Amino acid sequence: MDWQIELAGIPAPSNREQERAQWLKARFAEAGVSAVETDAVGNVVGILPATNLPAESTGPVVLLSAHLDTVFPASTPLHPVLVNDCLQAPGACDNAAGVVGMMAVIHALLHASVQLPAPLVVLGNVGEEGEGDLRGVRHFYEHNALAGRVAAHIALDGAGADAAVTQALGSRRFRVTITGPGGHSFTDAGTPNPIAALATALAQLAETALPEEPRTTLNLGTMRGGISVNSIPESAEATIDFRSTDSNQLVRLEVALHRAVEDAVEHWNAWSKVSGVDSRRRLAFEIAKIGDRPAATLPGDSALLAALRAVDRHLGLNTDLRLGSTDANLPLALGVPALSMGAGGEGGHAHTVHEWYSPKNRELGLKRVLLLALALLEWAAEQ
Repeated sequence: MDWQIELAGIPAPSNREQERAQWLKARFAEAGVSAVETDAVGNVVGILPATNLPAESTGPVVLLSAHLDTVFPASTPLHPVLVNDCLQAPGACDNAAGVVGMMAVIHALLHASVQLPAPLVVLGNVGEEGEGDLRGVRHFYEHNALAGRVAAHIALDGAGADAAVTQALGSRRFRVTITGPGGHSFTDAGTPNPIAALATALAQLAETALPEEPRTTLNLGTMRGGISVNSIPESAEATIDFRSTDSNQLVRLEVALHRAVEDAVEHWNAWSKVSGVDSRRRLAFEIAKIGDRPAATLPGDSALLAALRAVDRHLGLNTDLRLGSTDANLPLALGVPALSMGAGGEGGHAHTVHEWYSPKNRELGLKRVLLLALALLEWAAEQ
């Protein structure tokens, strides 16, 4: 809990996790983790070596990770408070609980001098939340020399001791920007208005039919533009989020978005011609993809899933398999057995300034993570 209080007091919005990464790098070094380094995007990586394998071994490894970033802007007041064993702070659970849970497992293994049959790679990664777009794990799997050796990946995210995310919810996120010449609301009346065009596009997109199965969602997240009530804006911007368990649905919605924006801009440009506005004073648009999380599922016959169920039986837990959007999306899409799970305890009001974490039953969750990691290390050594 001391670690957790300290960590929750360090701001770490996505893409600005440097201070928290420095904290974790120091904790890794104190614990005795080997080959600790910070990579090009800010991930902190280290290794607990296999006991009887040479350092130059190229065999399978197991990856244990936890994301460092939070959803909160750097300006968010962070004043962690412990009240009756309940930690109250933005990010106290997501993901301070996951990071210190990883630290607990590392210390348990090293303190007990456990003989590891295969290397355990530990990763404090950046860019899991929001527009971070899985930047940290994406970089690890694209650039780290260990990536091709990962036999299984456990991502620790938040609290809980009886669930695991084994089905990766795919998402695609876009920023739409419509620009125009702008002007005075009276003297330049008739000039095409980016806000009007954007509103038209979003209204059309919002009417797109969505299937119940596979479950697919569409969210218009933000909209902004203009400088005053009596000015025709020069630009308008919106962000849109699509989610589905089926990548084909994400493609369909992306096509619908492009069609809606193109139709709206064409409509308002044509309207300005009718209104007698100079044809050079036209609207233009840009659609930028700002997030792409692949959809995937851990196969039912996976050794990772079999090990999780065995551990849960041993601990008297019922395995609850869930759908979610986590760091496990990326390895699952690459064919690497992966899941995301809690690091024990309880939490609530995630992604709000009222977030809280209770260590109630944390020990059970940490036993679950530890036993699963050990089972996978034994399995990896046999591959």
